[in-house]
Amino acid sequence: MKKFFYLLVIVLVALATVGVMLLYENIARRKAEAKQVVFKVVDLDEETVDPSEWGKNFPRQFDGYKRTSERTGTKYGGGGSDTLPRDRLEEDPRLKIIFSGYPFAVDFRARRGHAYMLEDQRETKRVQPPFRQTGACLHCHSSNTVAYRKVGIAEGAPGTLDDPLTSPSGYEQLIKGFEKVGSLPYEEATKLVDHPVACIDCHDPRTMQLRITRPAFLIGIRALAESDAPVPHLPSIEKWRKGDRKEPYDPNQLANRQEMRSMVCGQCHAEYYCGPKTTLFYPWGKGLKVEDIESFYDEYRFPDGHRFFDWKHKETGAEVLKAQHPEFEMWSQGIHAQSNVACADCHMPYQREGAVKISDHWVRSPLLNISNACQVCHRLPESEIARRVEVIQERTHNLMNRAEDALVSLIRAIAESGLSDEQLAGVRELQRKAQWRVDFVNAENSMGFHAPQEAARILGEAIDYARQGEIELARLKMQKQVVVTPEPKTVP
Repeated sequence: MKKFFYLLVIVLVALATVGVMLLYENIARRKAEAKQVVFKVVDLDEETVDPSEWGKNFPRQFDGYKRTSERTGTKYGGGGSDTLPRDRLEEDPRLKIIFSGYPFAVDFRARRGHAYMLEDQRETKRVQPPFRQTGACLHCHSSNTVAYRKVGIAEGAPGTLDDPLTSPSGYEQLIKGFEKVGSLPYEEATKLVDHPVACIDCHDPRTMQLRITRPAFLIGIRALAESDAPVPHLPSIEKWRKGDRKEPYDPNQLANRQEMRSMVCGQCHAEYYCGPKTTLFYPWGKGLKVEDIESFYDEYRFPDGHRFFDWKHKETGAEVLKAQHPEFEMWSQGIHAQSNVACADCHMPYQREGAVKISDHWVRSPLLNISNACQVCHRLPESEIARRVEVIQERTHNLMNRAEDALVSLIRAIAESGLSDEQLAGVRELQRKAQWRVDFVNAENSMGFHAPQEAARILGEAIDYARQGEIELARLKMQKQVVVTPEPKTVP
C-alpha cells in the first residue's frame, strides 16, 4: 500500500512538474510574442505613402485600417449604400433653405469611413462645375504630407524628403507646399494625391511615434496656445504658457502621448476656413468655443479688407458662416476631454491579439464597439450604455429640429419682408449668429454626445437669436406701416 502511495505521489509530482514547465514555456512564448509588435519586412521612410507597404510591417493595424471601407452606420451617423453615402438634403429639406446659394444646398451627404474620404470628395457635386473649389479641400481628405513637401521643395524650400518632417527644413517644405497646393484649382491639385488618410499622416515612419502633419493645425494650435483661452484638457499648452515662450508651441515637441491621441484626430476633425479668398486656416486665436470662433471670424478681414463670411445667403442677403466638422472643438467642451479621455480611447480603443496590445485601426463609432470603447471605464451592460447615448442624441436632435425651424422661419420672414438693406442690417446679423450655431451642431458628427450640455446651450442660443430676429423684423415692419397724419390747420 505504501509503495502504491509513493508511486502515486511521484506521478503527481511529475505531472505537476510537467505542467509548471509547460506553463513557463507558454508564458515565455507569450512574452516573446508581446515583444514582436512589428515585422521588419520593408524599409519605411518619409516617401512611403501607400498604406499597404506599411501593412507589411504592421499587418494587425493594416487589417483594421482596411475595414474602414466596410459599410457601418448608427442612427445619427454614417451609412448609405456601398456606392453612395446617405443624402442629408433628402432627409432634411430645411438644409436647402439654410444653405441657399452655397454648394451644400446642392450636394450634402453623410460621412462614410476613412477609406472613402478622397473618393467621396472627388465625386461630390460641390467640387464640380459650376462650383470652383481649390486644392485647400485636400488638406483633410487625402494623404498629402509627401505631396505638400514635394511641392514645397519645388517652390524653393530647403532640404530633401530625407529630412525628418519635424525638422526646420521639413516644416518649411510642408508649409510652402500647403500654401501652393491650396491655391491650385481642385481638379489640378487632386492629381497630386493618390490615397485617403494614410499611416504617414499620423506616424513617423522611423520611430512610429504619433505626429501632427497638417500645416493648418500646427498654425492653429500655436495661435490657441498664444491666446488666453482656458485649455485644461491640453496640459502641454498650459505648461508652455508658464514658460518663457521663446519658441512657438509645437505639439510634435511638447504634447504628451495622450494629447497626441486626440490631436492627430483633431488635425482634420475641426472647424476651418476652406475657400478661395485666403489660405486655409483654423480660427482658434480666441479659443475653441462657438462664440470664440465667431468673434475671431467677426474681426478677421480678407485680403480685400472685407469682414469674414463664407457666402452671401441667396434668400436674405446675409453674410453667413458655414461650419465644417468641429469635433475637436466640441469634444474640448465635454466631460471626456476634462477626464483626459482621448479621441483614440473611444474611436480606436486598445485591443489584444494574443499577447499583443494594439490600437484598433478600424476607426468607427464607439457604438459599434461598446465592449472595448466604453466598458473599459463604464461598468454597465452594453444595452444600458447604448440607451444612455441614444437619449443624449435624441434630445439633441429634437432641439436641433426646433433650432432649424426657428432659423428657417427667420429666413423666410427676411426674404418676404420687402425692407431695405439698411433696415435689414441688424436682422441679418441675428441670422448670421443663429445660423452659425445651428450649423455648428449639425456639422459636428456626434449629435451632441461629445458635449451634451454645450450642444444644448448652442442650440438654445440659436433659437433665441432666430426669434430675436423675427421680433426685430416685426418691429421694423410696424414702423414701416405707421402713417403720420398732419395736424389739421385752424382756419382764421
